[in-house]
Amino acid sequence: MTTYKRNALEIRARGRIARLGAILLALAPSLPVPALAADDALAAGEGDDDFYCRERKLGQWFYCEKPKPKPSEQKAAEPTQSASERMAAIARQLDELKARAILEPSEENVIAYVRFQREQLDRASTFSDTWQRALWQNPDIDYTLQRPVSTVAKRAWTDNRTSDRSQVLSHLGQRYGMFYFFAQSCGACEIFAPILRSVADSHGLAVMAVSTDGGPSKDFPNYVVDSGQRERMGVPNATPALVLFDTATRKTVPIGFGILSADEIMDRIFMLTNTKVGSDY
Repeated sequence: MTTYKRNALEIRARGRIARLGAILLALAPSLPVPALAADDALAAGEGDDDFYCRERKLGQWFYCEKPKPKPSEQKAAEPTQSASERMAAIARQLDELKARAILEPSEENVIAYVRFQREQLDRASTFSDTWQRALWQNPDIDYTLQRPVSTVAKRAWTDNRTSDRSQVLSHLGQRYGMFYFFAQSCGACEIFAPILRSVADSHGLAVMAVSTDGGPSKDFPNYVVDSGQRERMGVPNATPALVLFDTATRKTVPIGFGILSADEIMDRIFMLTNTKVGSDY
């Protein structure tokens, strides 16, 4: 066979193969194709499937290369501020807006400061209103029930307190006595002595007047001169001085120094002898 004939046969054979390939490609969509699982398809693409991945280049995701997952962009959780930190931040912002409005007194800066200040005033008003409502509805935290502030309630509380005080003082002389330290040269003693005399007489209290300088007292003629009583009792060197003496415990209870009114004397005696610390507050 000549070279010419051999080349002609090869050309005809290639033509037949080309036509057969075109027919197969035309029939390909209608031919049943076994379904591959996603993992199998990926495995096929990732292996040695040169026809699909390299020659035909059908795509990176469907058969060949699975794209690398992008790292999830998680927003960093902002640290939560405590209530005290938020309050401090508000105070700083208020100071900054005020300083800016003073140093650069433009209309914009002044309005910004006034608006922010108003917001804080509104917040404070809301807190105050909530505070009041909470007290009204929870008597265990309402201090005004213990120490009233309204006119009517305060008068009633004062009347009850005066009655209790008078009752206590009327029996006080059964256990307590009073030492009154004075000096003839003390001008305050001349004012205080008649006040003390009135309280002692009205409640039947025994008073031992002690002169620190040996001088007399017209309101307490039966006085004694200090011969160390003051030092033994630990009474500071100040006149006038009023001290209770507890005959049951043999202890002294200083009432006060300087000029005291009758109500102050009675209130202090009542509180020091018949109330616990903190009970009135």
